[in-house]
Amino acid sequence: MSLYRLDAMSVTIGDRTLVRDVSLEIEPGECVALAGASGSGKSLTSLSPFGLSAGCIGGSAMLNGQELAGLDEAALRMVRRDTVGFVFQQPLTALTPHLTSAQHLTESAMQAGGPRPNRAHLADMLGAVGLADPLAKLQRYPHQLSGGERQRLMIACAIAHRPKLLIADEPVSALDAHLRGEIMALLTRLRRETGMGVLLVSHDLASLEHHADRVLVMQGGTVVEAGAAQAIARAPQHAYSQELWAATPSLKAPLPDDLPAPGAPLVEVHGLTVQFPGSGLFAQPMTAVDGVDLSVREGEAVALIGGSGSGKSTIGRAIAGLGPVSAGAVLWRGKPLQQRRSRDQRRLIQPVFQDPLASLDPRWRVSDIIAEPLAHLRPDLTSWGRAGLVKKALQLVELDGALADRLPSGLSGGQAQRVAIARALVSEPQMLVLDEATSALDPLVGAQIVALLKRLQREQGIAMLVITHDLALAAQFCHRALVLDAGRIVEQGAMADLIARPRATMTQRLVAAS
Repeated sequence: MSLYRLDAMSVTIGDRTLVRDVSLEIEPGECVALAGASGSGKSLTSLSPFGLSAGCIGGSAMLNGQELAGLDEAALRMVRRDTVGFVFQQPLTALTPHLTSAQHLTESAMQAGGPRPNRAHLADMLGAVGLADPLAKLQRYPHQLSGGERQRLMIACAIAHRPKLLIADEPVSALDAHLRGEIMALLTRLRRETGMGVLLVSHDLASLEHHADRVLVMQGGTVVEAGAAQAIARAPQHAYSQELWAATPSLKAPLPDDLPAPGAPLVEVHGLTVQFPGSGLFAQPMTAVDGVDLSVREGEAVALIGGSGSGKSTIGRAIAGLGPVSAGAVLWRGKPLQQRRSRDQRRLIQPVFQDPLASLDPRWRVSDIIAEPLAHLRPDLTSWGRAGLVKKALQLVELDGALADRLPSGLSGGQAQRVAIARALVSEPQMLVLDEATSALDPLVGAQIVALLKRLQREQGIAMLVITHDLALAAQFCHRALVLDAGRIVEQGAMADLIARPRATMTQRLVAAS
């Protein structure tokens, strides 16, 4: 008997059927993956049978011999507590902000009636998912962890009670290529050792060939192709599957030869060091960034590449004036930028944050979100002037003006990312700091965002510091790359040179895993 089985399952919300006639089967120890673009129905298919969406399901969903369709919320809560683990797509919103890592893990380990784990056991849980210095991480809150560290914490929580089935919705989208492979290998080992089945939702198509047994490709709420993972990855048959695979960034693709020539230096960073206070009475400060030097020229895109928790975002925030600087200097056209910057200085460099939906106020309309920087940076503008700049920003990111009245909840992932970019552009900056601008997006939408950034680079002359863990992505539109490891630059150079002749161990790992 199968561990988990869907037979002609559908999901309906209101009068709309968003998922139709999906059938799949997962044996103990097997991994079945759902692939497809945003809005194709992957998350609804994976979460609805367990009562974690607003949808009503039709057809059949059997888990370990128990029919889930028709169960009330109390019964579904017991199924989730005892039998299933969940890894959600956005860890910052899924984790409780006032609980430490230790409290999250303790709660998860005990949810199915297990004993209270001791501190050493909790540290082992974090170490098992690749978190460095796990004892120190136990006392940190979600906002004190990097995006990748939060994702690893969520995975540790999901498997803490040894579930029979793991529902993993984009479990490694926030992680660097090397760590993605490690985490997927960890899940593969766990499912084979414990018999845990895995239903994996993923747009990391390259990893499915190696870590999934079977793949179902979804489009518009239906399955358009299904089969063995290796067969679909190497020779997809459906046109939509072929489009997905073709849009996935790869180091095998030729490097662009149409990048604009860089101009004069804009930003120069010398000896940047960032330290954070340690926890506890006698704890030593933690050095997140250690003596970093970098520069960005007019019209140039420079990639800052490294593993999760290597200090990439900390550097980006320091350059944008949003984070602390313990030592060193940030110069703009040769003149120092102070930590407390003037209004005109704040306009020069604008950030685009890692998680677009988390960075957009859920209560505000899109037009208000985009206009917000103008209230602080351009207070001289009239309401007509602000409306004109908002309209221009929407046009720059190729968004329909009709979206201006929507709330973030009514946006797709790609639309939310475009709104975040429009908000950064509305004050007419000369440089963007892009923190993992496509990590949460499927290949098709990610390719659209990359095309948008290349157009802004070419037509607007905007310089960019591109913070990413994806070397193949950076190669599509960046002139140079700096590789970061444990807060230090370990290698830098032109993209072609780094890819062809990586010298540092971290660079070699990223190239090998891409």
